[in-house]
Amino acid sequence: MQDNRKSAIEALLFASEKPLALEQIKLVLDNPDTNEVRQLLEEMKSEYEQSGRGVRIAEIAGGFQMISASEFAPFLRKLFKGRRIERLSKPALETLAIIAYKQPLTRSEVELLRNVNVDGVMKSLLEKNLIRISGRKKAPGRPCVYGTTRQFMEYFGLRSLADLPRIEEFSSLAQKQDLVDIEPEEKKNAEELNESQKTAQ
Repeated sequence: MQDNRKSAIEALLFASEKPLALEQIKLVLDNPDTNEVRQLLEEMKSEYEQSGRGVRIAEIAGGFQMISASEFAPFLRKLFKGRRIERLSKPALETLAIIAYKQPLTRSEVELLRNVNVDGVMKSLLEKNLIRISGRKKAPGRPCVYGTTRQFMEYFGLRSLADLPRIEEFSSLAQKQDLVDIEPEEKKNAEELNESQKTAQ
């Protein structure tokens, strides 16, 4: 029975474009105990690693997702060599880092820290769903305040904001990766999933 549940979980993770929460997995498996499901996932993670499989199970953005093993990144780069990618710009990464570490904060507060106009960058990050309006500041004009999204955590392969690297490492870490624009249909792409895993390490 336990082996069947592991196979079912494997199928769910393989088919899902997004990290699956424990509650989603429980619902499909007819509501077993939460600790039991987590134990199965931990066992599967260990089994994948010990057997040297090409895929791994990672905890990302409050859920679990199947990703490619980082040691096979060179093969994935060859496979997707001809694909046109669009990286986040340095201004976008810097703005995103400020919001991630200082949230919630207003657009003017971001501009004060960066000392440049960020209208275009903020619009781009909003369109990519990496940031969101999280409320309004109790100040004259009630300006909007911004924070990061769950998509942000998925993009960088983070379990939570507590997993963020030191702020001085953020831009250099992100620039080392082939960070591409988030598109729902591209989440199945093994290269993107691999890069998310490497960023989380």
